[in-house]
Amino acid sequence: MSRTLVVTNDFPPRQGGIQTFVAALLERRPPESLVVLASDSPGSAEHDAALPYPVVRRPTGMLLPTRATARAAVDLARRHGCDTAFFGAAAPLGLLAPTLRAAGVRHLVGATHGHETGWVALPGSRQVMQRIAGGLDVLTYISEYTRDRLAPALAGRTRLAQLSPGVDVERFTPDVDGTGVRRRWGLGDAPVVVCVSRLVARKGQDVLVHAWPRVLARHPGARLLLVGGGPDERALRRAVASRSLEDSVVLTGAVPHDELPAHYAAGDVFAMPCRTRRGGLDVEGLGMVFLEAAATGRPVVAGTSGGAPEAVQDGVTGLVVDPRSAEAVAVALSGLLDDPARARAMGTAGRAWVEERWSWASIAATFAELLEKH
Repeated sequence: MSRTLVVTNDFPPRQGGIQTFVAALLERRPPESLVVLASDSPGSAEHDAALPYPVVRRPTGMLLPTRATARAAVDLARRHGCDTAFFGAAAPLGLLAPTLRAAGVRHLVGATHGHETGWVALPGSRQVMQRIAGGLDVLTYISEYTRDRLAPALAGRTRLAQLSPGVDVERFTPDVDGTGVRRRWGLGDAPVVVCVSRLVARKGQDVLVHAWPRVLARHPGARLLLVGGGPDERALRRAVASRSLEDSVVLTGAVPHDELPAHYAAGDVFAMPCRTRRGGLDVEGLGMVFLEAAATGRPVVAGTSGGAPEAVQDGVTGLVVDPRSAEAVAVALSGLLDDPARARAMGTAGRAWVEERWSWASIAATFAELLEKH
């Protein structure tokens, strides 16, 4: 069996979307086919000891394409007989590809996520992305939106293939019980709109707070549950207080990863009106939270940023709205709370769509093909 060297800065136990993505891909590969080179983080020794494949940690919190990293990667590739390499995030570690190819690695694949669309928008970093692409056999993208931004800038330097994140449909399921979460946050039997995401401007929690008085005008007992931590938490709490919404808006702070399904399940409607910022440099690559919510059987309300509309079948599994309009967001939320039968039908459709298109079983098969067919 051929062996793959995985070079990644983003790897558990550190939390994040790319970390989850890389770990889930590797979990579904034969363990004897893998060796990982990663950055270090607190708790890594305990984490790695439980894995069925070897992980080598560089003594740094940020793995960069330095000479020392290149030497470590070449040494691992040679010692383990790796003929394939996978970069968990192609920018910037994909710059190591020519060195690994010279050391005997025959097939090199790099993944992109969302931030690379910002790289190709600026002349200097666009040239770096072009160099990275030129050294790879395959560069993956997560959504058609990100492909449409990458392809013109890369101008055929490598083959592009879609490799989206997947959803664990056995963890995120309509059978998850959100009762304990409702009890913890004092939500009772109220209609609940939930948002699960980092508290940063792009995600649109501020628009949800701005829209909330309009929702309350139609549904006085409704609650807004904002799940997650982040730099905007203090500003959001101020916004809630300034509108006297403390009794109907709950900010949970950061929540352990294993508790997320129950927080989705505590809501009747999921909403994240994500918006593009900074002239297109700060954009939603896809929006896995929409798919996790759908897998939990919840209708979703999404903004128009980047690839987010690709994670929703508008009018079927949820609604896509103007994320800069608090009124549009309020109308969408109120409409779903007005019509629970329609909301449940969207949740049912969302669950079926995620099982068919976005499950890790489907994504893992694509990943295997990208690594093995060369």
